[in-house]
Amino acid sequence: MPHLFEPIRLRNLTLPHRIIVSPMCQYSSVDGFSNDWHFVHLGSRAVGGAALVFTEATGVTPEGRISPHDLGIWDEHHIAGLARIVRFIHGQKSAAGMQLAHAGRKGSTTRPWEGSVAVPREQGGWQPIAPTNAPFSPTYPVPCAMSLADVRRVVAAFRAAALRALNAGFDVVEIHAAHGYLIHEFLSPLVNTRTDEYGGSFDNRVRFALEVVDAVRSVWPDGQPLFMRISSTDWKEGGWDIEQSVELARRVRTHGVDLIDCSSGGTVPDVTIPLGPGYQVPFAERIRKDAGIPTGAVGLITKASQADEIVRGGRADCVILARELLRDPYFPLRAADELGHRIPWPVQYLRAAPRDAPAR
Repeated sequence: MPHLFEPIRLRNLTLPHRIIVSPMCQYSSVDGFSNDWHFVHLGSRAVGGAALVFTEATGVTPEGRISPHDLGIWDEHHIAGLARIVRFIHGQKSAAGMQLAHAGRKGSTTRPWEGSVAVPREQGGWQPIAPTNAPFSPTYPVPCAMSLADVRRVVAAFRAAALRALNAGFDVVEIHAAHGYLIHEFLSPLVNTRTDEYGGSFDNRVRFALEVVDAVRSVWPDGQPLFMRISSTDWKEGGWDIEQSVELARRVRTHGVDLIDCSSGGTVPDVTIPLGPGYQVPFAERIRKDAGIPTGAVGLITKASQADEIVRGGRADCVILARELLRDPYFPLRAADELGHRIPWPVQYLRAAPRDAPAR
């Protein structure tokens, strides 16, 4: 059996193989509600055979969204639409995951195809919050520096959001602590210049992240996995780096995180990232080895053989794919065939399946 298609057990959840759908923002919601686009987008990846399907970064508060069009989980009324999606994903024998997110100073911006600039209040924008009042860039909104009461409020919002995700039927939640959004802003010394107990030393800068983990884990069942996505490096001297990422991974492991989703960048705009196939895989390998925690590899993983090598070589425990699954929602079915393995196909699609493919 290809290593990519070996089962993996995380707490009481056993995934049938190691291909996971990464959270991918769709910028297609109204007031945070899921709709037919999300149903088809997420459902088609489950039809395509992914082991675990994550929602996009889902705002734990209205001001925690990146744009006014982001998915939300701050209101009880969001649960019903999400539960419908979860039921369909489960019907395809896939697991369902939700990424809990707060955009911090990168909130209240337009959608990428509209230029990613500040949204005026009269067009549904808001003043975002952040560790300090420094904006991400001149075209982004100026945030309000968070008070200690704001910190406590956001921690509580993550806790409440996790409980709503549980009520919607999700199997996994992932805390978004990457890409220059709120938790990453607290972690990075390039952004976090606070002088209170949440700024300065490493212990202070990771305090908010640990409080969020504890809040989520307090309501998330012991038998269900908790992931955390981090930016393993800021790609800039003096910023957050792989050594700090390893230490954070060690600490969150003891607080109940089960897997680190290893991305990079996003905290400041003026960086050069050495893009190339699998360019972030070394971060997953290093954190897995030095922090003793399962990891997911992301970033320009596009081929079945490449994904299998990552798992086979012990560089990560799974691959978490985004753009390749936008190009081909059925990548897991194709990858299995290319690697000489058979995974179940939907009975509706068996006429197109390899001759000896099992039915789902």
